Amino acid sequence: MDLKKYAGTWYSLYSIPTIFDKGSRETTTKYTLNKAGYYDVLTTYKKPGDEKVYSRNSKMFPSTEKDNGELQAQFIWPIKVDYWIIELADDYSYVVVGHPDHKFLFIMSRNQHMPKQTYDEIVARCKAKGYEVAKLTSQQHLKT
Repeated sequence: MDLKKYAGTWYSLYSIPTIFDKGSRETTTKYTLNKAGYYDVLTTYKKPGDEKVYSRNSKMFPSTEKDNGELQAQFIWPIKVDYWIIELADDYSYVVVGHPDHKFLFIMSRNQHMPKQTYDEIVARCKAKGYEVAKLTSQQHLKT
């Protein structure tokens, strides 16, 4: 995994959400790689029935073996949560992030939409890895 290529904006399209994400929609996450070698993360989202845009800051720490895709998210200091990249497109057009205990799953893209075939193939691979894909919810990004 190239840390510089991973930086930038990702649209969360589908997820098995964490407690922080339940009910959120139109979620966008911007990763900025800082000089210390971790990401400053800005997440923006809307809540159900509300058009206001909310934001949350967090940090994302790559493992010491930077190519393995194992990161840790820190939403509240000092707690860190495993955030593993389980699939990444060669061109960094989409990424699938999961937890080693299959607690959550995120399908994210550089665009607000993804071809149905690509989505279906990702879901099939995630199911084969043991994720409860029936729990995936749409982040309801509006078509533009």
